[in-house]
Amino acid sequence: MRMIMKFLRENIYAAVLMLLLRLYVGWEWLYAGYHKLANGFDAKGYLTGAVAKPVADQTGEVIYPTFTAFLKHFALPNVKLFNFMIPLGEALIGIGLILGALTAAAAFFGLLMNFMFLFAGTISTNPWLVLLGGLIMIAGANGGRLGIDYYAKPYLRKLFHKEASGGTRTNIKTG
Repeated sequence: MRMIMKFLRENIYAAVLMLLLRLYVGWEWLYAGYHKLANGFDAKGYLTGAVAKPVADQTGEVIYPTFTAFLKHFALPNVKLFNFMIPLGEALIGIGLILGALTAAAAFFGLLMNFMFLFAGTISTNPWLVLLGGLIMIAGANGGRLGIDYYAKPYLRKLFHKEASGGTRTNIKTG
């Protein structure tokens, strides 16, 4: 297992594999988001159906009662917010993965959305995208090595290091 992790996180051939996975998964996300943005999107029917027929076991007991409560008491009353966030989120995840920009974050939010769809009972391509998105996320920085992350990572590291140290660097001489 350690060898596989090292390969995914450090190997240039794994970076090429991650590029191919990113392009495929990114296209799937971008297409889904663009389709919703271009043609209009209303999540009300989907959310209402997910609340009316939640995922249940053979006895009829709801498997994800907390998620169903979230849909009923937060998502449905704020459906206009979700009508905006879902298509925009899908498109941004796709753009991030395709360009290799904030790749691990894009993969994480893609996984989060896929799991939300699965909790609501939608199977579709979600398990497949969870698997591929998980591989991209596990690859970490190597997932975006052949993308914008390669150029942005040093800048972001410097920016966050500067911010973490209070914005200024001082040398203290002892002696």
